[in-house]
Amino acid sequence: MKILLATHWLIPHVGGVWNFMQQLKHRLEQLGHEVDMLGNSPDYRKIHIVNRRLELAKEALLPMLESKLTMEAAPSMNQNFTIRHYELERYCMELAAAYFGLEHYDIIHTQDSFSTRSLSRVKPKRTPLVAHVHGSVAREMKDHFRNNPSKGIDERSSAWRYFPALEYHAAMSSDLTITANHWSKNILMTDCGVPDHRITVFQYGLDAMAFQEKYNAGTSLRRPPGKKVIICPARLVYVKGIHVLLDSLAILKRMRNDWVCWIVGEGNMRGQLEEQTVRTSLQHDVFFLGENNNVPGLLSQADIFVHTCIQDNQPFSVMEAQMAGLPSVVSTAGGLPEMVTHGYTGLLAPVGDPVSTAQHLSVLLEQENYRTFLGQNAKTFASNQWSMDLMVERMLNVYHGAIAQRSSI
Repeated sequence: MKILLATHWLIPHVGGVWNFMQQLKHRLEQLGHEVDMLGNSPDYRKIHIVNRRLELAKEALLPMLESKLTMEAAPSMNQNFTIRHYELERYCMELAAAYFGLEHYDIIHTQDSFSTRSLSRVKPKRTPLVAHVHGSVAREMKDHFRNNPSKGIDERSSAWRYFPALEYHAAMSSDLTITANHWSKNILMTDCGVPDHRITVFQYGLDAMAFQEKYNAGTSLRRPPGKKVIICPARLVYVKGIHVLLDSLAILKRMRNDWVCWIVGEGNMRGQLEEQTVRTSLQHDVFFLGENNNVPGLLSQADIFVHTCIQDNQPFSVMEAQMAGLPSVVSTAGGLPEMVTHGYTGLLAPVGDPVSTAQHLSVLLEQENYRTFLGQNAKTFASNQWSMDLMVERMLNVYHGAIAQRSSI
C-alpha cells in the first residue's frame, strides 16, 4: 500500500505525535508499504511532505485566500481572530495537499482534527481516510481561554464553540476515528457529539528494540552522589503541568533532600519555570536539561518518573518510563489512569495537587522495596501492553476495512 500520514502539527518536531508517526512509518515500511508524511514545517511557513522534500510556502497561498475569504464572503470566519487564524491554516493545508496530489495514495491517515477536515475536502472520493485523535483540542483550547480571560473568549463566544464543532465535523468526514483510550473517545462523544460507532479504541505501540538500544547506550550524565533522580521528560508548556511539579518539589524539599529532579524538554514556559525554580530555592535541586534525543539513556540513570500534566492523552514518556522499569507518579489527567494502576505500577495524584504529588514522591524515595515492586510491575505491564506489533496489526486491519468499504461505493 501507499500510505499518507498527515498532521496539522509541525514535522519534524519534539513530541508524541511525531514519535508516533516516525515509529508507524518505520514499521509499515519494514512490512513493504510506502509511507509519506505531510505537515507544517518547523517554522510554520510551509506545508511539506518531509520525506519527499516537497513543499509549498504559505505566503504563496495566503494572499489568494484572504482576497476570497473577506468579511462579506465569510462573515462567520472573520468575526473572531482565533477562528480566522485556524481556518486560514486549514485552507493552506487543503490547497497544498491538492497541489501535491492525493490520487496515488491507497489510504490517508490523519493525526488531528485540522488535517482530517482539510484532507477530507480535497481527497479523491474513493480514497479512504482514517483519523487518529491524540488528545482533545477542544478541551485544551477551553482551558486556554479560561486561563487567559483577557482574550475575551467564553462560553458565549463563537471561538469557544469552534473547536468542538471542528472535531465533530472531522470525525464525521473520516471513515473511522481511532483513539488511544476511552477518555479520548468519551470526549468525542459527550463534548462533540460523535456517534459511538464511528470511533474505535486501541493503544499505541512502542518499538521495544529501538528503546532498548538507546537505554543500553546510557548517558554521560550521572546522578549526584547520595541522591535519587526524579525525571520528567515533557515539553515546557502549560498543559504539561511543570509549574505544578515545581510546587510539589518545593514541598518535597521541606520533607527531605535526598533527590534531584531532571526536567527534559523545551518550550515557551522555560524562562518562567526557571524563575519559579529560583523563587522556591530549587536551583540546586532541579536541572533543566533541554531537548535530548536519548531519553531512554537518561531513564537508565533515574529512579522515579513524574508527570504532573494538566491534560494529556497517552504520553510516550510514560510508556518509556514503564519500559525502563521505573515507578510513575502521575496526575489523573486524560488517559493517564488507563496507563498507571495506582499502588501497582505507580501512584496517581489529582490534577493540580502538588501536596499529593510530593507525598507520593516522598513515599517512593523512602521505601526502596515498594519502589522496586512498582517498577517491576510497570515493566511487565509495558512489555505486554505497549506492543508495536499488536498496534500495527490493528492499524492494518483498520486500513483494509476502510479500503474495502470505500471500494464498494
